Amino acid sequence: MALYTIADLHLACGVEKPMDVFGGRWQGYMEKLEKNWRACIAGDDMVVVGGDICWGMNLEQSKADFAFLDRLPGHKILLKGNHDLWWDTAKKMKAFVREQGFQSIEFLHNNCFFYKDIAICGTRGWFYEEDFKEGHDEKIFRRELGRLETSLRLGQAAGPREILCFLHYPPVYASFRCGEIIELLQRYGVRRCVYGHLHSESRRWAVEGVQEGIRFLLVSGDHIDFMPLRLAE
Repeated sequence: MALYTIADLHLACGVEKPMDVFGGRWQGYMEKLEKNWRACIAGDDMVVVGGDICWGMNLEQSKADFAFLDRLPGHKILLKGNHDLWWDTAKKMKAFVREQGFQSIEFLHNNCFFYKDIAICGTRGWFYEEDFKEGHDEKIFRRELGRLETSLRLGQAAGPREILCFLHYPPVYASFRCGEIIELLQRYGVRRCVYGHLHSESRRWAVEGVQEGIRFLLVSGDHIDFMPLRLAE
């Protein structure tokens, strides 16, 4: 029994959106993902999938991708990414997976989950390429901050051994940092923050390792060559 994570699967079972055109590690990525997943993940493991899960524009278009995930071993906790346009209200998503008979999929959205004595908290987050300059939406950012704090508060209330935070967007990137998110993580005692979103050339600007008392980990699919990363046993 173990806890794993991976982000940015960009599955395309139901729509014509192949990622192979990006070359390198994206060549045959879905076959590689399935092979690696089955090699390391057992039925009683938990896998947090950190956003950009599939290319479907709605839940119906995403059905084949959910079926692909559901067939894989382990219990999956899904987090929203910027390309997950199928994402809907928690009520509708829960009803969808129930109606389709997908028994191994749940959603991290204004809530938290637990793996043994580890609290699994998080939200999509917000991407700070240039702080609050052009393109920043203050309303959406504040909403994401609220969702993150709700999740962290629920996790902390259970008195876990550790609070693990999962974000899709990196809270630190190159020389930029999201002070509000970092402050929240510090306030709730988060020591590990896992994120995705960065691909190809942008990976060189990723911040990994310990910064401000928090260990940051980039787990986008192509960054870890589609091999889920083990976080705890």
